[in-house]
Amino acid sequence: MINFPRSTFTWQIHPWTPDPYYKWAGGFVGKPGQVYHVRFDLDSCCRLRDGQGREMAEFFLGAPCHTEYTIAHTNLYQIPSAEWRLAFSRTHSLPIARRPSDEREEVRATLLSRGFQDWHLNLRAFAGERVLREVGPIAEATLAGAALNARTCYTDAGTGLEVELEYPVNVMNLNVADGEFQVCTGPVLLPDLATWDGSQVHRVFVAHAAFSRFDRVEFILRREVEAAPEERAWLDQPRGRDRLELADPEKRPPGDPPARPRPTVFNEIWDLEARNAVVEVLEG
Repeated sequence: MINFPRSTFTWQIHPWTPDPYYKWAGGFVGKPGQVYHVRFDLDSCCRLRDGQGREMAEFFLGAPCHTEYTIAHTNLYQIPSAEWRLAFSRTHSLPIARRPSDEREEVRATLLSRGFQDWHLNLRAFAGERVLREVGPIAEATLAGAALNARTCYTDAGTGLEVELEYPVNVMNLNVADGEFQVCTGPVLLPDLATWDGSQVHRVFVAHAAFSRFDRVEFILRREVEAAPEERAWLDQPRGRDRLELADPEKRPPGDPPARPRPTVFNEIWDLEARNAVVEVLEG
């Protein structure tokens, strides 16, 4: 199984070129031609398999940051701020849904090469694993401080594809006396298989997972919401640099100004038949 805290994705941008309109587009505060690297840990992995068990695709969700000015010496955070994440396959960047699963979005996966001149996925595995098939061993391993991963598999009704999720157990609830447990953890990446084209999905969801039995799972999905008008007054007020500051106030692009970041909430529930496993992972 994947050792998520020790697995990383590193990328290097193309030499930076100024935006034709905005002074701080993308948040970079350097000079034309400069490049920088970014490295982050992984939060979860998702694999797709067909009805014969053949792996069709593999996707990853990276650890988040809040939007910042890169690489700056002061005024590091952008206000208004938003969470930034990268969901990706080995070749593409995958759009993260802003809307619920029953609403379509005009988004497409893009080649990693469009944004990066170089990238490297460093997956590290644990030295061993032991699947915990009963509540007793789950409780013992949890209370002993063992590292735990989870594996959840479900079948998508629309496509017949099997979705396998692998993720660390960050939160475990136990009722030892009555032999009960509950994993409640995340984030995980869920594919929107309505967008599957045979090689890539073109939208994914950020979610959290919960299960208290081995044959069912619940996911709670993230979406954007619109703040009330009286809240937007302070929510949209820049502090320090304004990412949307125009390089030339007389030269405005179509649609200026673009929308400010929206807050996100976890609200939509998927309650699915599944095969869940809690796995004690062994470090070498």
